[in-house]
Amino acid sequence: MTTPAPASPDLPHATVSPRTLAVSAGRPARTAGGSVNPPVVLTSTFVSQGAPAAGEHLYGRMGTPAWEPFEEALAVLERADHLATGRPADGPPATVFASGMAAIDATLALVPVGGRVVVPRHAYQVTLVLLREQAERGLLRVDQVDVADTEAVLATLRGRDGDAPAAMLWLESPTNPMLEVADLPVLIAAAHDVGALVVVDSTFATPLLQRPLAHGADVVVHSVTKYLAGHSDVVLGATVTDSPALHARLVGHRTTHGAIAGPFEVWLALRGLRTLALRVERAQHNAAELARRLDAHAHVVEVRYPGLPADPGHDRARAQMDGFGAILGLRPVGGPAGADALVAAVRLWVPATSLGGVESTLERRRRFATESPTVPEDLVRLSVGIEDVEDLWADLSAALDAAAGV
Repeated sequence: MTTPAPASPDLPHATVSPRTLAVSAGRPARTAGGSVNPPVVLTSTFVSQGAPAAGEHLYGRMGTPAWEPFEEALAVLERADHLATGRPADGPPATVFASGMAAIDATLALVPVGGRVVVPRHAYQVTLVLLREQAERGLLRVDQVDVADTEAVLATLRGRDGDAPAAMLWLESPTNPMLEVADLPVLIAAAHDVGALVVVDSTFATPLLQRPLAHGADVVVHSVTKYLAGHSDVVLGATVTDSPALHARLVGHRTTHGAIAGPFEVWLALRGLRTLALRVERAQHNAAELARRLDAHAHVVEVRYPGLPADPGHDRARAQMDGFGAILGLRPVGGPAGADALVAAVRLWVPATSLGGVESTLERRRRFATESPTVPEDLVRLSVGIEDVEDLWADLSAALDAAAGV
């Protein structure tokens, strides 16, 4: 599905690939003696008098040059398919937030009071916690669905027993942590048919593997903490939309609620973005090889990875993604105790939550009380990093043997 993408104005060619855009977008203007990288702008206050002009910086909570290069670069990446689909390649920049949850909170604020949100039953657990809290306060209603069951999602969007159609369809694809794959084109079109906004949390896929705006999604959400920054050293989030009106609402929410990012963190995220293609390529290669070996391991009950031909999401992912990502789901022998033993036995892999860093991490997801109850108790989520795949395999295979009591 890879297509040429619109280049930034300073690039010599009309179109370049998303892999190139990750390196080139968001650079300062090319001038003799000028900086190749944008500076870190450390100021809370800007000189201003009289009625402010459009785009004028006033105060760091409202906007700052510290955010703009990253916001421009991410927006260009998410629109990398627009030329091929006939949609305008330019549009609002991304909106960077203090965390992924701040971005999610701002996006859910787009739901009208009392509106119904359709969300995967398997999704980032804190997203589900926030939805549950807002439902308890009467701000919205929530319907959870098996997002891989397209017909069930369509029926829930339309509403049953006189219920109003959904106000928002919230998608993850692949889902966290079960790696189900949604039929994005069909679900997005159906949601729009009933008047619903469509949001896709594309953290797992990154803009290199999937660009939901090209399928018509209204808002794309990222936990920048994960793959985009890529080094487990910042906490940030972001949204991208083609709609100037939605962009204005998201920026307004950030400004009013103070969910703002620090200048240095955003600069680090932009630096991390420059190596996104290399990191994703290596991590994805490692994940595919490990999934193949794990699928044949005597002490593994189940492997979930869309890149495996037998995986339920394989055909759908192959049709609408440019790769299968670097997250695996693993169920070892021995149930939850075996899963805990596996996590305790690794030496190179890091037992930790979060994902998308250069290091390989793993955790049993149901150790969190708020994880979806339909996630198997023994599911271990693996975020595959960029280490040598043979070293990763040696450590993981030995840990599986040790956990099984061999």
